[in-house]
Amino acid sequence: MYIHKLKIGDIELENNLILAPMAGITDKAFRMISKKFGVGLVCTEMGSARAMFHNDQKTKRLFDTEGEKRPVSFQIFGSDEESMAYAAKYVSTFADIIDINMGCPAPKVVKNGDGSKLLLDLPKAKSIMETVVKNSSVPVTLKFRAGWDKDHIVAEDVAKIAEEVGISAITIHGRTRSEYYLGKADLEIIKKVKESVNIPVIGNGDVIDEISAKEMFQKTGVDGIMIGRGAFGNPWIFREIKYYLETGKFLEKPSNKEKLEIIKEHIDLAIKEKGDIAIKELRKHIAWYVKGLKNSSEFRNNINKIETRKELEKALEEYFESL
Repeated sequence: MYIHKLKIGDIELENNLILAPMAGITDKAFRMISKKFGVGLVCTEMGSARAMFHNDQKTKRLFDTEGEKRPVSFQIFGSDEESMAYAAKYVSTFADIIDINMGCPAPKVVKNGDGSKLLLDLPKAKSIMETVVKNSSVPVTLKFRAGWDKDHIVAEDVAKIAEEVGISAITIHGRTRSEYYLGKADLEIIKKVKESVNIPVIGNGDVIDEISAKEMFQKTGVDGIMIGRGAFGNPWIFREIKYYLETGKFLEKPSNKEKLEIIKEHIDLAIKEKGDIAIKELRKHIAWYVKGLKNSSEFRNNINKIETRKELEKALEEYFESL
């Protein structure tokens, strides 16, 4: 059976479907909405260890989980041992799991030697992993890519190092840094990683629906799957994949009524967390929720000018009434 409980260190997940950590996306509101639809584990946006070391309050606020159903994985990134040691000690006072980011391809991250840049320096990568494991009181996981580019495929080496230093589980994205999100994730690399270690391996990349989820499990043998862009405006994906993999049948897609209810709940949670500044951030989420619906591009253009909750909810009501 593809869907099952998954143990990461001493933390047991209800199931093995995981929401990927995504900067600017997986804030508390998005995580709480995803939890409603049966995801086994959610992850925070990545927090800079260097910023935490310097007591940056904005970074520390990324880790607010008040009112959330646990467990929650907290992702940190960095490439110097002192700040990563501090971050591991600090975050493990309230985290269920700490995840190390060695996959982020963003130029502003890799220019400092962080994220996927560490895949070009495996001794350094090992030292960072050892430092976090040593300074954390909770299980540590690692998220990484296949390599820097096609000439530097290091996934199996990274997986073996992770297991050796005491990492509890790993997530492998089947693309290199140079590919960003282009092309297709390489399931063969994910399969090789799974076969190279005994700790749980989670597959990541291109899981966007029931069929791609089954393909990831079938072709790689992974212990769990992580879903990122497939969840944009689509928290139902976890419910749908779980049902399909357990029964072989497809669930009905959410009705427009359910979509509107969830969008309103998402707005409510986001404003409670961040205040009215959340309105601008919500625009992209709402655009994803309505993608594919009638006249959605015109509606997206309209909401990009909206500044208040009252206007936003009025526009949503009118739009959904018109469908």
